[in-house]
Amino acid sequence: MRILTFLIFIPVATVLMGSATSIHTKTMNTSSAHSAPSAYVHRRPAEFVLLKDIAPDIVQEIRYAGARNFVGRKIAGYEAAQCILTRRAALALAQVQAELRKSRLSLKVYDGYRPQMSVDDFEVWSLQPELQDMKAEFYPRIDKKNFFKLGYVAKKSSHSRGSTVDLTIIPLPNQTQANDLSNQRLIPCTAPACERFTENSLDFGTAFDCMDERSHHDNLEVGIVAQHNRNMLRALMEKHGFEAYQKEWWHYTLKDEPFPDTYFNFPVTD
Repeated sequence: MRILTFLIFIPVATVLMGSATSIHTKTMNTSSAHSAPSAYVHRRPAEFVLLKDIAPDIVQEIRYAGARNFVGRKIAGYEAAQCILTRRAALALAQVQAELRKSRLSLKVYDGYRPQMSVDDFEVWSLQPELQDMKAEFYPRIDKKNFFKLGYVAKKSSHSRGSTVDLTIIPLPNQTQANDLSNQRLIPCTAPACERFTENSLDFGTAFDCMDERSHHDNLEVGIVAQHNRNMLRALMEKHGFEAYQKEWWHYTLKDEPFPDTYFNFPVTD
C-alpha cells in the first residue's frame, strides 16, 4: 500500500501556526501557577477512562505495547494495547474525531497515558549503547545518548499526567497494515512516504516517533503535502483545547489538563 500523498481539505481553518503559540514541553510543567509535582500515584483514578469507551471509532495502534517502536520491544507498564486518558482529554479528542469523520478521515492514536515505569524503562534503555536494534528506522541521524538532551525523551513525561496523546490522521475506510518486523527491512523514518514502512496514515513528512529535526512542526525539509497535513491536525487539535509540542508533530497535550502536577504510575490495562 502506498500512503496517500494528495492534499485533503476539511472544513476547518488550516492556517499556519506561528512560533508565538505557547507550547507544552515533554517534561514537567514549570508554570509558576503550579506547585511542585507530587509523588507518583500508583492507582488509576476514576477520572481516567479507556478511550474506546468514549470514542470507539478512533483507531488505536498502541506502539509501546508491541515491538514496532524505537526500542524494538514491548515497554514496561504496557499490559494491554489500550489508550487511557483523562475523561476531559478523551472527550476533547472525540470532538476532533467528529470533525474528521465529516471528511471521511479518522484519528489514529499511538499512545496516551504512559506510566512512569515506562518512562523509566526508556531511560534505562538509553544508557545501554549496545542496544541499537531500531536505530536505522527511528533515529538514523542521532545518537541515542542524546535523546534527553534533544527533548525526544524526558525523565518525567507529560504522558504520565494522562492528558497527552500521540496521534495521526488516517483516511477511511481504515486499511490494515502489517506490524510484523521479522520480514521487514528497516527504512529511515525520514525517507519519502512511498519508501518507508507502509502506514495507513496521511503523509506527515516522517514516521511516528522519528527522532529527527524533520519531525519538528515548523521543519521545511518535508514536502508541502506533509506541511499541510501537519497544519490541518494542529488546527483541529488547538480548536478543541490541545497544545502542540514543537519537536514532534504527533504530540499534543490538553491545555486545561486536570492533573498538571501529578505523575501516575499504574500500568496500562483493559
